[in-house]
Amino acid sequence: MTSELDIFVGNTTLIDEDVYRLWLDVNDAVALRVRSGILEQTGATAAVLQSDTMDHYRTFHMLERLLHAPPKLLHQLIFQIPPSRQALLIERYYAFDEAFVREVLGKKLSKGTKKDLDDISTKTGITLKSCRRQFDNFKRVFKVVEEMRGSLVDNIQQHFLLSDRLARDYAAIVFFANNRFETGKKKLQYLSFGDFAFCAELMIQNWTLGAVGEAPTDPDSQVDDMDVDLDKEFLQDLKELKVLVADKDLLDLHKSLVCTALRGKLGVFSEMEANFKNLSRGLVNVAAKLTHNKDVRDLFVDLVEKFVEPCRSDHWPLNDVRLFLNQYSASVHSLDGFRHQALWDRYMGTLRGCLLRLYHD
Repeated sequence: MTSELDIFVGNTTLIDEDVYRLWLDVNDAVALRVRSGILEQTGATAAVLQSDTMDHYRTFHMLERLLHAPPKLLHQLIFQIPPSRQALLIERYYAFDEAFVREVLGKKLSKGTKKDLDDISTKTGITLKSCRRQFDNFKRVFKVVEEMRGSLVDNIQQHFLLSDRLARDYAAIVFFANNRFETGKKKLQYLSFGDFAFCAELMIQNWTLGAVGEAPTDPDSQVDDMDVDLDKEFLQDLKELKVLVADKDLLDLHKSLVCTALRGKLGVFSEMEANFKNLSRGLVNVAAKLTHNKDVRDLFVDLVEKFVEPCRSDHWPLNDVRLFLNQYSASVHSLDGFRHQALWDRYMGTLRGCLLRLYHD
């Protein structure tokens, strides 16, 4: 008696998404798969499950060196993986936990920080294996793009093939690591990574060398990381804004213009009127101090101390904060004695957006 058997032979690399997720984050994948009930669902034995898991793990380990430089994954011929699967592998490999990034945001991506990963793992409940992968990814992306000219987001997308949203998140991480912004102080703990990433995007768009659309005037300058470094000339020029609070006549006129425009529109008008000069000094003095690296690092601490906390203590609703900041910024254009309108707009345009994001009423 003759039996017929149809055989299909293919060379497409099989990717089990569930096992891939386990490989990214844990070491005891077999035990976790057993607890998921897969043996009962499939009728497989523990030995078959062990073999299947190890087979997937061997594949992922071989793929990992390609994931370190994603364009290589696209152009290699050893693993036949459909483009949609390649994108999934890359995106999930570079995905990160907000709880983890919040612990390392603004810190130097060095061996010293890496030594703290045990503590971060314990604090966040994220496995040490996952913490190490995420940290190494942050460091890898930083080292590749830190010296590159042009758009930070575009450079990350070109070299790591990440989605637009994930590339923007990595741009924020690189920007914060490069400028070493303080994010760990107790008074900043209420802020999420998303809050800081929002502010980073505004600063990259408006306060960096890339924001002015031209290279430094010095032909011998070696500055290539246009979107990574803050524009030092812009930061120096911000000292000119000090006249807004140092000149009593300008300060009084500015207050008068803002109060006239907002009378009857703010629920906290009396509080705003009484505290206007302190708030204005706080915002202008933050600008004037940004010539010093330490004050750049403490930018978010200063914004919370000088503006967010005083407004919170007087119970300003968010809409009143928005109305005040809009009028505070716009009224400067009516000050005849003030000659730095463009500088003011570049500063306050970004600061207004950041303050509204930082203010949780």
